[in-house]
Amino acid sequence: MASMAILFTPHMTHITPRPVTLRRGRRVSCGLIDPDGGRLVDLVVPGPLRDAKRREAASNPARVRLSRIDLEWVHVLSEGWASPLSGFMRETEFLQTLHFNSLRAADGSGSVVNMSVPIVLSIDDLQRRAIGGFDRVVLVGGSDDDEPVAMLSNIEIYKHNKEERIARTWGTTAPGLPYVEETIAKAGHWLIGGDLEVIEPIKYNDGLDQYRLSPAQLREEFTRRNADAVFAFQLRNPIHNGHALLMTDTRRRLLEMGYKNPILLLHPLGGYTKADDVPLSWRMKQHEKVLEDGVLNPETTVVAIFPSPMHYAGPTEVQWHAKARINAGANFYIVGRDPAGMSHPVEKRDLYDADHGKKVLAMAPGLQKLNILPFKVAAYDKTQRKMAFFDPSRPQDFLFISGTKMRTLAKNRENPPDGFMCPGGWKVLVDYYDSLDQLEKDKKLRETVPA
Repeated sequence: MASMAILFTPHMTHITPRPVTLRRGRRVSCGLIDPDGGRLVDLVVPGPLRDAKRREAASNPARVRLSRIDLEWVHVLSEGWASPLSGFMRETEFLQTLHFNSLRAADGSGSVVNMSVPIVLSIDDLQRRAIGGFDRVVLVGGSDDDEPVAMLSNIEIYKHNKEERIARTWGTTAPGLPYVEETIAKAGHWLIGGDLEVIEPIKYNDGLDQYRLSPAQLREEFTRRNADAVFAFQLRNPIHNGHALLMTDTRRRLLEMGYKNPILLLHPLGGYTKADDVPLSWRMKQHEKVLEDGVLNPETTVVAIFPSPMHYAGPTEVQWHAKARINAGANFYIVGRDPAGMSHPVEKRDLYDADHGKKVLAMAPGLQKLNILPFKVAAYDKTQRKMAFFDPSRPQDFLFISGTKMRTLAKNRENPPDGFMCPGGWKVLVDYYDSLDQLEKDKKLRETVPA
């Protein structure tokens, strides 16, 4: 089990709740950390104006079709996760992000907010010529029905230097980076930025939309629960009892610090993930079982989906993950060993140093208000038959179960040691791998049946 750390904001400990003004006049009262830029951006067109915006979009021939990942970024931008960013990046924002991991405030104060991953929209030569002299374009969904999703206005088109973008974001141009292969390698050679207006809230109609709470909705929920601190835990894997130990111990520590009602934001990543990650729908089933089995307390836990795609860009990307949770109202952020990391796509080693993520978060521009409270390593204690903090005085008593080992056990329908994961949660994981086996059997059967 990886070592973990909490990032916290000490000077926000006992602030008086104050309203946060949203872009279109909505207000959220929350005594938690202010969003970046002082206000939470809301780029969704108000309900009464949507029909007019649809008519405007229908009359505009300049169109850009969105991929699934593009749509996820529209979702991220529309709800203010990237506040104060108000649309896909123009060139100055793109360059600041690539080279400084931050954006300079528009008020001329010289202050910066963190922004470590480019949020950009690519177009090809044909699309660039079709846009011509238009200063606004319609963004349409990925299907063939040309349904308008959003408008991008005051546009700027600039060169998409893919090699520079990849090198600055991942620290390598080695082949096999999942996000690069999925979206950048086949993207156009131009980027288009501008101000975004999303015609209606993004929905996926996959049975999970009720979990996709916006930053504003999360702040409202934290206020409803009278939270005086919020600690966020991001994950893209099933929850085992080592994760739960870290989360419950975090709450204990916050109570000892004087907080009265710290609330856990359990925040699985819901955008693009690589092919061998457990899909979101199965992860959410597993998380539900963890709550049902009492491993985590539903009264002090908010489960929601973070809509961002995953880059697997290590210390660069973890800054984005922390910054986005600030905008959701979290003033504590749990970060582990090798956050947002992956194995090197070519060599047999990790792509990033396992400790660099938490170290970078302590120094990152625009995140100076965050500080690190280290955690000990958690592993399976064979003497107590449960997950516990590693005791270096008796290393022989501890078993480290990696994610690879966990997946192998589930694939083989083998049980992990008692106390590693709640039974209901483990059954979901086994059922997922059984479903993959069944799909493979069905595929082979179809191949053997003559047409």
